[in-house]
This record gives sequence, structure tokens and C-alpha cells, in this order.
Amino acid sequence: MNTKLLRRSLPLLVFCLGLSWNMLAQENAEKPEVDHSYKPLTLKLSEDGKKYVRFIIWHQQWIQTNNLAVDNATLQLTHLARRSRFLAFAQVSPRFLILTHFGLNNLTPGNLTSLGNNGDSPQLFLHDAWTEFKVSNDDALYIGGGLHYWKGLTRLANQSTLNFMTLDQPRPFIHWHSLAITDQFARHLGIYAKGQLGKFDYRLALNNPGRNGLQNDRSIKGSNLTYDGFAQPEKSGDPTGNTIIEGYFRYNFWDSESIKLPYQVGSYLGSKKVFGVGAGFFAHPNGMYNNSTGEHESVTHFAVDAFLDMPLGTNDCLNAYAAFMSFNYGENYVSRWAGTGTAIYGQVGYKLPDSRFMPYVALQMANYDGFNDTVTGFDAGLNYFILGHNAKLTLEYHTINNDIREGGTDADGNIQNVSQIRLQAHIFL
Repeated sequence: MNTKLLRRSLPLLVFCLGLSWNMLAQENAEKPEVDHSYKPLTLKLSEDGKKYVRFIIWHQQWIQTNNLAVDNATLQLTHLARRSRFLAFAQVSPRFLILTHFGLNNLTPGNLTSLGNNGDSPQLFLHDAWTEFKVSNDDALYIGGGLHYWKGLTRLANQSTLNFMTLDQPRPFIHWHSLAITDQFARHLGIYAKGQLGKFDYRLALNNPGRNGLQNDRSIKGSNLTYDGFAQPEKSGDPTGNTIIEGYFRYNFWDSESIKLPYQVGSYLGSKKVFGVGAGFFAHPNGMYNNSTGEHESVTHFAVDAFLDMPLGTNDCLNAYAAFMSFNYGENYVSRWAGTGTAIYGQVGYKLPDSRFMPYVALQMANYDGFNDTVTGFDAGLNYFILGHNAKLTLEYHTINNDIREGGTDADGNIQNVSQIRLQAHIFL
């Protein structure tokens, strides 16, 4: 080896290495940090962004156990696509808005078909299709119509499925009491009015009942009633029972909430300070038909509720909700989700400070005239937020007691309780 040449070349080698290191460090310093925060999928139709089309896509995938309350049950795990949805809404003028929402629900191994076109498995269908016009110059009055989700009774009757605080809507679906009874998956065809005046907001709807719902009485005591008054003319021969009126009214003491879309947020995870109290109703004149007397009876429900969602310290969130509901379908009648009587629901969750975890509990209790015992539902779960509500995992223990509609009966003819463990992976863009 030529040591003299090496000694002469060494300073040049050190200089080149130093220059390369400096350039590499500078390149790394100038390389921007990747932003993984959620950005809405929005197509701007004007330079200022006031005219736009926004798209929302979400999937909720579940793994759940079989009913562990069954004696000698062998553990089984079932995969299902709980929801697969696509929603788009557009605004090309501050005076009007159009929204379309479609998807499928509850695709399981039990209802898959060989080629996906046999007609027995869940199919893509319309969830929402409505248009809306701004009537006032402020936010006091908007009027819209179509297949819509502007519902009455409670906040959770208008629950968004994008940002549940719990794993899902509490089951039995007392808040979605009309689901598949008089509507299409919690949506009615009709017209609505909404508005916001300071801290107060409201929604009112005038709808037609669907004709193909789950109308039979599910009580134990029997009622002689069916929920098909719209299909039975008056004794005079005149049609009746074709109108549903519902509404919800709310006052927010702290931050106001958006009424642009009907979907109510489950938790803001500390980004807002919200405390609201509300009252709602659902009325269906002559909606019921008594098969013994040949007379019609009216459906009348009302409810009051309160919602709290706020940070207590640094990067945490307390969430609490409570509702009292009074249902009246007629003597002893029990529908698929609710029944003549009263129900209460409550939930509490807390996002731990500087953490991705949010444990919660939820409880509902219902006393229906047509059942002998109090129906109870209890959920205890844990959310893990990977990227807020945009990407999260939820593990939940779920039980329902004394509800023949959910558990059926055991081999001895007694009401079978329900007990399951459920895991959800949720992503929306």
C-alpha cells in the first residue's frame, strides 16, 4: 500500500465524508413531518370552498361470541360487517343542500350467498336521500324532504354511527323505536323543518308510515293490537293512520352543536364543552288497529334527556347521557324494540388523560305492560382511539335480561338471557 498517497488523500476523504454528512443532515432537516391527521374528503367547486361536494366512507367490522348465557355453550366466534356505508352531500349555494347515503348492514356468514346476487343477503340500499332549502336569512328555518333521518323523541334517535361513545346504539333499540316498524332502517319518507336560534335548536318532521314493517304484537300477555292502522280503513271506509309527527327540541348551555346534518355526535373527545337538555315526541294518530273491536288507537311517545361531553383537564373527556322515555302503543302492546310503558337509559364514559383509552358503561331498563319482568340491558366497554373516531377499536361486554325478543326461550320455555363479548374495528374517511 502506498502510505504517502494515503496520507495525501486522507484530508480529501474526510472533507468528502463531512460534506456528505452535512448534506444528508440538511435533507433530513428539510424533510417535512408526515401529517396523518384526518382531512375531509372534499371536492371544492369554488376557489373559496363554499361550493363543494363532501364524501364520507366508513366500515365497521365485528367479531362477536355466541350467546354465552346459554347453558353449556361452546365458545364460537362470528365475523360480520356491521356497517359498510357511503355518504355524499353537496352545497353549491348557501340556500340549498342535497344528500345521498347508501350502504349495507349486518353481513354475516349466515346470510352470505354463493355469488352475492341470490337476493337473500343484505344488499346495498338507500339510507338517506333528501334535499333541503334555507328559508330564513339566518339559521332559524330550513325545510327539506325525502328519505330522511331528522327524527324526534331523543338525541340518540338521531345518533351518528361515525362517533359512538359506546360500541353501537344500545340494544334493544329503544331510541330507534320505529326502526323497521314504520320506517326503512330508522328513516321515514316525509318533510322536515329545522332551525337554530342562539343556544336553542329544533327539528320537526311530518312523515308517512312504511307499509311493510314488523307490525305484530310481541307481548307475553297479548293485546289484540297490530301496528297497521294505516292499512285498515275507518268503519266509514275512509283511509286513516297515514301521518306521523315527530320532533326534538334542545337547549345547549355551553357550546352549540351543528344542525347542518341530522347525525348527533356520540362524543367530541374533549374538543367541545357541551351540556344540552332536550325533549321530544313521536305521534302516530290511528296508527294501531284493535282486531277485536275494529277500532283504531293512536301511538304517542314522549321523552326528556340530557347530554354532557366536556374536558376536565388536559387531553381527557367526560361523557354522560341520560334519557327517560314514555311509550304508548295501546294496552299491553310490545313492538320489536319498545312497548307500552316506560324506559330509562344512561351511559358514562371517561377518556383517560393523555391516553388513547376510554372505558365506559351503559344501562337501560324498561317496564312494559305486556311483559312480566323488567327488561335490562348492560354494556361495559373500552375504546382505543388510534386516530380519534376515524380509526378505533372497541371491546365490549354486552348483556340483555328478560327480553324474549332478543334471547327467545330456552329448552324449558323460560326467557333466555343474552350475554356476548364483541370487538369492533371502525374506520371512516
